[in-house]
Amino acid sequence: EVDWEVELAAVIGKEGRHIQESVAMEHVVGFTVANDVSARDWQMKRNGRQWLLGKTFDTFCPLGPALVTKEAVTDVHNLRIRCSVNGQLMQDSNTSQLIFKLPKLVAWVSRFVTLVPGDILLTGTPPGVGVFRKPPMFLKGREGDEVQCEIEELGTICNKVV
Repeated sequence: EVDWEVELAAVIGKEGRHIQESVAMEHVVGFTVANDVSARDWQMKRNGRQWLLGKTFDTFCPLGPALVTKEAVTDVHNLRIRCSVNGQLMQDSNTSQLIFKLPKLVAWVSRFVTLVPGDILLTGTPPGVGVFRKPPMFLKGREGDEVQCEIEELGTICNKVV
C-alpha cells in the first residue's frame, strides 16, 4: 500500500541548536521537492500504527531536481505545490497552507537535535494522498506507475514505480 506525498524540503546550510524563530531562516540554504513515499500497510497494520517505519524503505523519499537557494525563491510560503499520478492530478495546493511555517519548524526541531549542513526538513503534505481517498488508492509498482511532484520555482521530479 505505497502512497505519494509531495512536500517542500528545506535544506540546512548552517549548524545550529536551540535556534530562535527570528533567525531560523539564516540556517536554511535552500529548498527542493520531495516525494515522501509512504508504505501505509507498514504504518497502519504491520507496525502498531507507528508511522516512521513506513517511510524508511530503500528508494523512498526521492528529492530534486535541484537545490534552489533561498535567495532565488520569491516567497517560499506562497508556492503552488502539486502531485500527479499517471497524469491524474492528486494534490494541488499552496505552501501558504502549511500548518507550520519554516521558521517555527526549524526552531522546534533544533530543540531536540543539532541541525547540520545537509540536513533536510520536510514540511508536510497537502490533501490528496491515496490513503484518505474514497476508496483508498495506492501505487501499483508492477504496472509502472509514474509520480510527478512539482513545486513552483523549485522544479519537478518524476519517478516511475518499479
